[in-house]
Amino acid sequence: MSENTDTAGLEALFFGAIDSDVELITAVTGYPITAVAGKFSREKGTGKHRVYWMTNEKAALETALGASVTGQRSMVLVKHVGMNILADPLMTAVLHTIGAGLVILAGDDPAALASQNEQDSRWYGKISELAVLDPATPEDAYNCVKRAFELSEESKVPVIVRVTDRLQKSSGRFERRIEGEGFVVKNEFDRSIWKLTMHGKHQRFHQRSYPLLVSESETSPLNRMTGCGKDIGIISSGYPSAIVEELISSDPEFAKVSNLTLNVVSPFPFGLVRKFIGMHDHILVIEESEDFIESHLNVIGNIRGKNSGHVPVGLVDKEHVEFAVRNIDKGTVTKYTDIQTIEERGTRPICDKCPYMPLYHILRELDVMVAGDMGCSIRAAPGPLAAVDTGFSLGGAISTACGFREKGVAVIGDFGLAHSGIVGLINAVNCGFDVLVIILDNRVAAMTGGQETPELMETVRTLVPDMTVYDIDESIGIKGIQDTRNELEGMIRRSLASKGVSVLYVKGKCILY
Repeated sequence: MSENTDTAGLEALFFGAIDSDVELITAVTGYPITAVAGKFSREKGTGKHRVYWMTNEKAALETALGASVTGQRSMVLVKHVGMNILADPLMTAVLHTIGAGLVILAGDDPAALASQNEQDSRWYGKISELAVLDPATPEDAYNCVKRAFELSEESKVPVIVRVTDRLQKSSGRFERRIEGEGFVVKNEFDRSIWKLTMHGKHQRFHQRSYPLLVSESETSPLNRMTGCGKDIGIISSGYPSAIVEELISSDPEFAKVSNLTLNVVSPFPFGLVRKFIGMHDHILVIEESEDFIESHLNVIGNIRGKNSGHVPVGLVDKEHVEFAVRNIDKGTVTKYTDIQTIEERGTRPICDKCPYMPLYHILRELDVMVAGDMGCSIRAAPGPLAAVDTGFSLGGAISTACGFREKGVAVIGDFGLAHSGIVGLINAVNCGFDVLVIILDNRVAAMTGGQETPELMETVRTLVPDMTVYDIDESIGIKGIQDTRNELEGMIRRSLASKGVSVLYVKGKCILY
């Protein structure tokens, strides 16, 4: 079967897992991975997979590990910042070993279009010593997912596949390879690993697993060279590789160019890259978001890329590749010096009819620090609202506010609370911090597609028995916006004047869902 649609990349990722006989999928919402997880959730009848929307990436990976050690192929779907959360069990899983194949699909967001930072998941291959596959086309995406499950079982460790929104939406063909019933033989966990010390487990990994991963990166057919130019050699990975390959096939200016596509970027294929570099007069690295490939080549003097200014940090488009090739003879260039502002890009404000708008207006006028969270409240940080002051991580508002010099405010949504904010609340109570926690409960993850969130009101009440529950929709309906705002402001000011942990649990309905 072949696909040639505008969303072939998404289809390829989906069928790559289905045709690998995946059984359990855990996912945490967030751009750009929500679309992939939604595809698996909608198509439950296509395979025998079970899909679970999770509130925390660490728990998502741990659940997948449980499936793996009992012989079930599993997959974890998270966005790039979610890799930070699951890093704890990931690092141990490398030495612990697993059973059936476990693939982590990491959705990166070059240019941070809908994220709290711009982060490159390929670095987790370096940190964890794991294989990272970075597909360029729908065909690559399908083959990378299929190979990732196989490689995971051969090496007895998880494998990371990095994807982006543009790859998911890309068009192109891919051929499905469906093995017969019972063809896929899945490993189960070998408990003999417990005969080794922790150091011994690391030694075992480097003697048995890591050489397999290195061999994969150096010899995998997923890495390929296109073009026959000897003047300029481009080394690329991910979606930008597809841009380069298209230019080589269609633009006469690129007749002097050849491209080494690295679909396997970790462990870094030094031998393959060294051979490619020796074939060309100039080397240009095309990648997004960070200089992952380029950082491995910084001892070579003729490298052009992000560090030389030929390619911008973050998102890479066709015009960036064309500019870099035209200026390959220059040692450095200073074209990409603009710093994006909200005014230039355009605002992404909170919905005008958000039920919590009266609260945000109150927070703007308070003479205290307000810690926001990575839900809708973060959109209240820029002007004109300027209602919150900080926003470090999903679920982090409560712990951040605990560190304020004086009693301040933490504003956190119900999804952020379920993700990890509840831990911050437990610590706030246990340590006796002075903080006002305002929980916004609309029962959906409104920033990521409206997924249902757990009911935690009674859990919070066990921690803070005297918390105040306030239905903002009901109040506005009965008292009007101004009276509701006055009432809320009185509650907030009284709480700020008291010692200890105060909780204002505000219920409202999201207008989008």
